[in-house]
Amino acid sequence: MTEDPAAQHAPERNRGPRLRVDDAHEQRDRLRRDRPHRDEHPGQLTDRFGRKKLFLITLGVYIVATLATAASWTAWFFFLCRFLTGAGIGGEYAAINSAIDELIPARVRGRVDLIINGSYWVGAAAGSGISLLLLDKTLLSASVGWRNSFFLGAALGLGVLFVRRNVPESPRWLFIHGREEEAEAIVRDIETSVEQEDDEHLEEPDRSITVRQRESIPFREIAKTAFQRYPRRAILGLALFIGQAFLYNGVTFNLGTLYTTFWSVSSSFVPVFIVVFAAGNFLGPLLLGRLFDTVGRKPMIAGTYIGSAVVAAIMAFLFFGQGLGGSPWAFEAFVFGTFFLASAGASAAYLTVSEIFPMETRALAIAFFFAVGTGIGGIIGPLLFGNLIASGSRGEVATAFLIGAGVMAIGGIVELFFGVKAEQVPLEDIAKPLTAEEAEQVPEREREGRRRYRPGPGMEYPYYSPGLMGTSLRRPTALTELQREVEAIGRAVDEGGTISREELFRTVGARRWGPGRFRRALGEAVAAGRIRRTARGRFEAPEPGT
Repeated sequence: MTEDPAAQHAPERNRGPRLRVDDAHEQRDRLRRDRPHRDEHPGQLTDRFGRKKLFLITLGVYIVATLATAASWTAWFFFLCRFLTGAGIGGEYAAINSAIDELIPARVRGRVDLIINGSYWVGAAAGSGISLLLLDKTLLSASVGWRNSFFLGAALGLGVLFVRRNVPESPRWLFIHGREEEAEAIVRDIETSVEQEDDEHLEEPDRSITVRQRESIPFREIAKTAFQRYPRRAILGLALFIGQAFLYNGVTFNLGTLYTTFWSVSSSFVPVFIVVFAAGNFLGPLLLGRLFDTVGRKPMIAGTYIGSAVVAAIMAFLFFGQGLGGSPWAFEAFVFGTFFLASAGASAAYLTVSEIFPMETRALAIAFFFAVGTGIGGIIGPLLFGNLIASGSRGEVATAFLIGAGVMAIGGIVELFFGVKAEQVPLEDIAKPLTAEEAEQVPEREREGRRRYRPGPGMEYPYYSPGLMGTSLRRPTALTELQREVEAIGRAVDEGGTISREELFRTVGARRWGPGRFRRALGEAVAAGRIRRTARGRFEAPEPGT
């Protein structure tokens, strides 16, 4: 078993390393000619076609399937529609988690990821609350209320679809797939807005990684990466996902049955308990999220997994001995505490798998571990809990909770041994991109021989750096090259008069300079007094004598 030692050490700076292209255009043309045809699933599609595109596709699948569910006329069609809805949701997990981690600064990546994943439970709480009205037979007939629930879910999804159009594509993904100009444009917009809002100049990253751009990576290579290069991380991902899927699905699918069986709670009132349950699931990631970036991934993930297991075990013993009394609210308090911790840990499972595998495999890794975890824990858990609850025996139900606690505890223990210290570490330092390792394998003499294929002056090795989120695109130009670029900007301003940044970018042909070099040269030209920035954000020649 081998692990990347770089993953265990956080760099001194929070801005990630630059990724630079090796022979990008020659590679890209060859790949377009020889691209193989094969079957792919949402996780691999996300890695191949981009985070944003799969955002929209998977959400579209969810909306269409949910609308079809509302129109179901028989059980088999209902189950088919729910299957397709689940496929859309599974694709969402892969797309959204990979996008979050590639767009968010390393210093706050953990808390943001946890809060966004935990926000699922805001919708769950709202849905349970609304169901009190929609499923009330005094207000709507039984055949209408449940259909309206699905129509409402589709309507909300449609609203999200319009909002998501404004989410940018991951610059990391764009650059590695040969679309560096688009990556540069996104980064430039973000950095410009940050600099204007904070009124400060963003520093340039000081490290670099050479990459070879590729349009796709075969599934076999992705699987080999996960299980041969990072076997400990693969075990970690399986343990975390199976543990949370077992406990979550086992309890969630049977919570209402528990209340009706042992406390005779009416089915119409069960949603009230589910609202409280969902609130605990959201508050956990919300309140504990920042600790995953400060205290650290390993202690917090292990602590939430093992902590939820301890609370669940105590609840099981009290439930068996009827120490919870005759009120379901005492039991609900323990459920709240269990999943307050478990929700933070479960959200961190998605974060962990997204962080610890190379960028080219990120979405597929999430999809794979989510599918396996749900397939094992998400099927066995509900069946076990359902059968034991149906027995009406408190002892058997307590046994189910103890098994769930044990599986969660195993996940926490595996985290203690195999966990990766990923807090505030750039993604490329946790797991080096596959395309970076490919570039390192190219002999230096081959690189020298291929330089003639590079378009434009000085374009041998442009760089990419995840800075802000991070992303700052640039290359390590020699001083003479930087001077030439500054002079080109100065001449364009001298000849064109007052000019906007976009016009200046086009005039000097900066798209051929390489990612990030225009921004650096522009800053240098202003700092050196070669040009000056006007109050309206445009540029002009300095006044004579200044």
